Amino acid sequence: MPLPPPEKRELVHTRRIECRGYRRDDGLWDIEGSLIDTRTEAMETFGRGKIAPGEHLHEMWLRMTVDSDLTVRAIDAKTVHAPYSRCPDFPDRFGKLVGQRIEPGWTAKVRVLLGGRWGCTHLVELMGPLATTAVQTVYAWRGETGEHLEDSVAPPEDFINTCHTFAEGTEVVHRLWPQHVSKAPSDDNPS
Repeated sequence: MPLPPPEKRELVHTRRIECRGYRRDDGLWDIEGSLIDTRTEAMETFGRGKIAPGEHLHEMWLRMTVDSDLTVRAIDAKTVHAPYSRCPDFPDRFGKLVGQRIEPGWTAKVRVLLGGRWGCTHLVELMGPLATTAVQTVYAWRGETGEHLEDSVAPPEDFINTCHTFAEGTEVVHRLWPQHVSKAPSDDNPS
């Protein structure tokens, strides 16, 4: 582990989030994600009773189908395990994302459409890594070499200034999007 050595401790809870991106034969992309929580100690819930150590406290799945410009075409959600019997019966509001594009502001849009009393905290949380996986899957397919660029409508504006590496004026932006460079490369930190 690259972090400094920790203090003496005992593992209590593990959350695993796994996402996978698939290219489909019909030109669309399936992005699948799961969220699984387990505990090292038994847990008593009034909804499910005793949950044994290692048993899934939460097990939730999402499949989002997107096109090459990251517009959602279909989405399915399933809760297999949760601490309360009501959890799997959340209102199926995920269809509200069909037709929406994954772009800056995506997380806020998901929270407005699916958050709070209208959805599931954990599935809404899973939408973030799912969206990131969609971007990595679809745009990595383009490649930095320019292959498939004609098939992608990913405007550089979707990336520029989204992180310190893609900050306007950096060497990376100069290399990837030279036509959108407005100033010399700079890795200056504003602080």
